[in-house]
Order: sequence, then C-alpha cells, then structure tokens
Amino acid sequence: MIYLQLFLAFLRVGFFAFGGGAAALPLIEKEVVENYHWLQNGEFLELVTLSELSPGPIGINSATYAGFKVAGFWGAFVATVAFCFPSFLLVFLAYRFLSVFEHDSRVQSFLRGLRPAVLALMGMACYSIAHRGIKDWFTIFVAAFAFFLIYYRKMDPILVLLLCGLVGILTGLTGLKLGI
Repeated sequence: MIYLQLFLAFLRVGFFAFGGGAAALPLIEKEVVENYHWLQNGEFLELVTLSELSPGPIGINSATYAGFKVAGFWGAFVATVAFCFPSFLLVFLAYRFLSVFEHDSRVQSFLRGLRPAVLALMGMACYSIAHRGIKDWFTIFVAAFAFFLIYYRKMDPILVLLLCGLVGILTGLTGLKLGI
C-alpha cells in the first residue's frame, strides 16, 4: 500500500512540477509533510539540503530521498520513477505533436500563462525553505554571505556549500549561539 501511495503522490508532483525541481519543492512538501505526514517540517528541510548537496536535479533527488526515508530502496525507486514519468511522457508528446502547434496562438498563450505560475511556485519554495530554515542570526548571516558569493562574486555554488558547511562545523565546535 505504501508503494502505491508513494507512486501516486510523486506522480501528482511530477505532472504539476512545471518550472523544474525548485518549483516542485512546495508540491513535494505538501505531499510528504501535509498530506501523508511521512516527514516532519525539520526532516523536509533536511531533504532539501541533502537534495541540493547531491549531484543531479533537486526535484529527482528530493523524490528519491523522500521515497527512501518512507520505504527504503524500493520506496526510493518508486518515488523516483513516478516523479520522472510525467516529464518523460510530456517530452515525448511534445516532441511528437508540439511542432504542429508551435505557432498556434492558443498554445503560446497557454505557455505565457504558465510562466507566472512557475515564478509563484519557485517563490513559494524560497519562502517555505526560508521560513522553516531561519532559526537564528547565524543562518541569516551565512545565507546572505552565500548569496553574495554566488551572485556577486560568481563563486562556484558547490564550493560555497562546502564553505558554509565548514563554517557550520567550526561554529558548532566553538559552541557559538546566535539566536533570534
């Protein structure tokens, strides 16, 4: 029964994850935290962090991680396949049929209408992660500094992630508390 629930949950997410993995995060959160209660809020934040650190797309990594947390190896397999299947199907159909409708004004209008919704989903993902992840001044400072390094200094995001992890280790070793 759990495999069927995982499959249906991530199939739903996969069908509505327009805009990529970051846009899928609020949908994944709704399924695994709110609908099924498979993960707690803190565990979801951990899922996002580990998915971002792992190589590959964050949406697929999130599905795999959540599936593994819920039902082990086969849960990870089922969640990943279910999440990816709609993309495979839509790309296949788009390849086969979209060229016929490429210049259709209704199709162009539909795609133009999707763009703001994708922006809203990505904004919701940012809000949700920030809302649950900001626990103290340390988090705010490190997040702002990481943003500065990546956006303004064009530093490699992987290097920034590793540096932030190192800063976290160092502050943990010193026992530094910077609560809000």
